[in-house]
Order: sequence, then structure tokens, then C-alpha cells
Amino acid sequence: MKIAKNTVVTVNYKLSDAQNNLIEEGAQPMVYLHGGYENTLPKIEEELDGKEVGYSSTLQVEPDDAFGDYDAELVKVEDRKLLPEPLEVGMQFEGMADGAPDEEPMIFTVTEIADDKVVLDGNHPLAGMALRFELSVIDVRAATEEEIAHGHVHGAHGHHHGEDEGDSEEGDHFRSQPLH
Repeated sequence: MKIAKNTVVTVNYKLSDAQNNLIEEGAQPMVYLHGGYENTLPKIEEELDGKEVGYSSTLQVEPDDAFGDYDAELVKVEDRKLLPEPLEVGMQFEGMADGAPDEEPMIFTVTEIADDKVVLDGNHPLAGMALRFELSVIDVRAATEEEIAHGHVHGAHGHHHGEDEGDSEEGDHFRSQPLH
């Protein structure tokens, strides 16, 4: 079966930067609903469209087609007392960008902690980086009607985990931001 709109694609992947420094080697394959559902980067979909099981490729994706350029305006310095304790570098908080009360909340990552100040960065951890994906297609199947209606995969075998809990956004589907 060829990869096309409304197929569920399973891909082994390795993610590196443009200098081939390993960022993430997928312990689990990436499983996503193909066809513009924003379950993975559009450039990955473009590369895999029409391909079949066994196809392998190395793809370089520039920042504009990945997680955008690094925006220094998304870095904030806050009083430490405004944040909960214990506080560690790498913790994430939801918040608003300065001067943007009408916009969606963003995720800010603690990047530095001083005595009474904390640096929060609203950029995606991979912003500003060209990324190299080594991809290998290991499975392609037709998506279920339910997966198409919900716009994401329901488990690697096409079933929804926790049927009684409604349409939870948690589960086996791969998010387009692989770093935690």
C-alpha cells in the first residue's frame, strides 16, 4: 500500500542537527495519520507521500519548515517567587507572551535559575535549527473512519485507548514536537 491521504504510517526515525549530532533516536517508531492533519512536519509528509514499506530517506528540514527561527523576544526574566518550588532547569510552564493578551498561551521552558530570577524561553527547543531526519517506512495501513474523523491515530493497531474517556489527546499518536 502506498502512503496517501488517510493512511496510517509507521516510520523508524533518527533526528540529528545539520552537523549530524544526534538529538533523538526514536525508541518507538513514529506513527501518524498522513494527509495534512499536522501530526508531523509537512516536509516529512511531502517526502513520504506515494512511498511504500521499505522506503528509506534522509531529509534535511530548514528552520522555516520545522520549528521556526529563534525569537529572542520570547525569552522572559521573571521573579523566582512567581514560580512554584521546587524549581529546576527544564521545567515547563504555560503562559502568555508579553503584550499578547489575545493570543494562545505558550509553553515556556526554564533555561536558567539565578538567586531571585528565572529565565523562561518560549521558543521550541529545536527553534532556529536545521534538522536531519533519517526515515524508514515500516508499515502503511488504511486509517479507520474514527481516526480520520478525529484527525489522529488511535493506537498503533487502530483502536482508541480509554474508549469511555472521550476523545483524549493522549495516546499512541506522535506529536510533531518530539522533545519532552
